[in-house]
Amino acid sequence: MEKKSKRRRVLLSSSVMAFFFIVLVANFQGSFSAASQTPKPSKKKSTQPTSFGSSLLLPVAGNVYPLGYYSVSLNIGNPPKLFELDIDTGSDLTWLQCDAPCTGCTQPLDRLYKPKNNVVPCADPLCSAIHSGGKFQCESSNDQCDYEVQYADDGSSLGVLVLDYFPLRLMNGSLLRPLMAFGCGYDQKNPGSLPPPPTSGVLGLGNGKTSFVSQLQDLGVIKNVIGHCLSRLGGGFLFFGDHLVPSSGISWTPMTRSSLDKHYTSGPAELLFGGKSTGIKGLELIFDSGSSYTYFSAQIYQSTLNLIRKDLSGKPLKDAPEEKALSICWKGAKPFKSVSDVKSYFTPLALSFTKSKNVQLQLPPEDYLIVTKNGNVCLGILNGSEVGLENFEVIGDIFFQDKLVIYDNGNHQIGWVPANCDRLPNVDRDYNECVCQPYATNYVILEGHCPSP
Repeated sequence: MEKKSKRRRVLLSSSVMAFFFIVLVANFQGSFSAASQTPKPSKKKSTQPTSFGSSLLLPVAGNVYPLGYYSVSLNIGNPPKLFELDIDTGSDLTWLQCDAPCTGCTQPLDRLYKPKNNVVPCADPLCSAIHSGGKFQCESSNDQCDYEVQYADDGSSLGVLVLDYFPLRLMNGSLLRPLMAFGCGYDQKNPGSLPPPPTSGVLGLGNGKTSFVSQLQDLGVIKNVIGHCLSRLGGGFLFFGDHLVPSSGISWTPMTRSSLDKHYTSGPAELLFGGKSTGIKGLELIFDSGSSYTYFSAQIYQSTLNLIRKDLSGKPLKDAPEEKALSICWKGAKPFKSVSDVKSYFTPLALSFTKSKNVQLQLPPEDYLIVTKNGNVCLGILNGSEVGLENFEVIGDIFFQDKLVIYDNGNHQIGWVPANCDRLPNVDRDYNECVCQPYATNYVILEGHCPSP
């Protein structure tokens, strides 16, 4: 059984299990602590512009193992304060640990977000948007908008929706300060045996109305496109907008229209082993950067494990049940230093998307294996049925390594291409980026800059 600290942010509604969070909204009794005056929600609705000025590029920190998460740092508030956030394409709501005061927060007091009378009212459309489904009513239009995030490992975050400024420098040099909604979590629970990642909260990158990218699009800042490039060596980058999308070489597959409409799902797909059919077909796959590893439902998982075990027969690897990093591990005659030392014993996998001609997600052994601190090699594909994921197939960060993965919400497609994720793109050299466009309403431009050619 994998450790409870492995990211598995799965949301539960009353009738459906979905990834990465489920946000349950209710009118909780009690007051919300606040002090001093901050921005109020604007009554004027944003107008979508005909063109978008630029894109946003952020460096990423973290790794699949041993940290088990990837994160970005963002300034939030006025005056701005830096927060480290776990990047998550499997959920919509961005939230921070919040001094309101806070119960169960893992961050010291000086690293918590401090609200300032900036609560989103219950009647705001954004409050309805974070509801997981079904009927939603406010007892009073002046009530605060409360939420609760439930995790598959029984962890949770309870809080209230707030508005504040996000100072952002775009790739064309413009410095903006959009006013955006996010969760202020003042009651955290983590019943697992190990502590959660040492981040301040989560950056929700799903395709729902409250996600970070959806709000930026509604304000006219960027197009509704996300891309992440997660390095196998650690780090990488995350971008918003379409200026870093390569003009060629991308494998595209359509997003699936399903009940999981707030998540990035594609399929059906077939699992290939060494380029050959396995008979494992019809997979509907959720792309979730909030999961460190990949989770298959019980039958798919067991079939995959059987293929790998059979292929290892006669090779100099033995089971390592004493290794506690992951469920299935092997050891060699001497400790391995990296996956490069052992990958020749394993066969490449691939996911072939049957609705798209010749579109495959290639998975060499280094994309589904880790080498632990003890020098053992472990399988980064886990049994999702054992952790409450039922029949869902979730592909996580281990499958995304050293690929530029793009979520194009405007065209309802997901794409990927092999990439060097070890360095940030050189915008001027690689993309000739200098775009000066009309700006949309409802955000503040602090500075505009476009270098001379």
